[in-house]
Amino acid sequence: MDRIDRAILNALQDDATLTVAELSTRVGLSKSACWRRVQLLEEEGVIGARVTLLNQEKLGLNLTVYSAIRTHEHTADWFARFHAMVTAMENVMEVHRLSGDIDYLIRAVVPDMRSYDEMYKEMIAKVDLYDVSSSFSMETIKYTTALPLHHLKSE
Repeated sequence: MDRIDRAILNALQDDATLTVAELSTRVGLSKSACWRRVQLLEEEGVIGARVTLLNQEKLGLNLTVYSAIRTHEHTADWFARFHAMVTAMENVMEVHRLSGDIDYLIRAVVPDMRSYDEMYKEMIAKVDLYDVSSSFSMETIKYTTALPLHHLKSE
């Protein structure tokens, strides 16, 4: 990973719609050399996908919910049911398995409190959960999907 790869990644994180010509100009490479690097970064899995970020509030998804999940059951069968449930729920944006007192952290987006209550009832009906403690985001101070790349060493 050299400075040009980092520049390509930073530019694509800012705007995935850049054409190869625009990207090559930004990073100082010919179009063909730039395209080869992008293809290699995709083949290596460094670039996992190119997506369009939507504004959740303009789509009526006004409530972001963080649910801390605790369970007393730590079996493969329970995890398979939990995994199937959360991956099938469209409102669930992220699920993290944690160390410490909390077993899982879920980030979900829903239109309103009633929708969250329906989601909660669906979760507890499908999987045995010891405790679900949810917090509701009142304001987003910072939100980014861009990963920091400054720590990458140049070849």
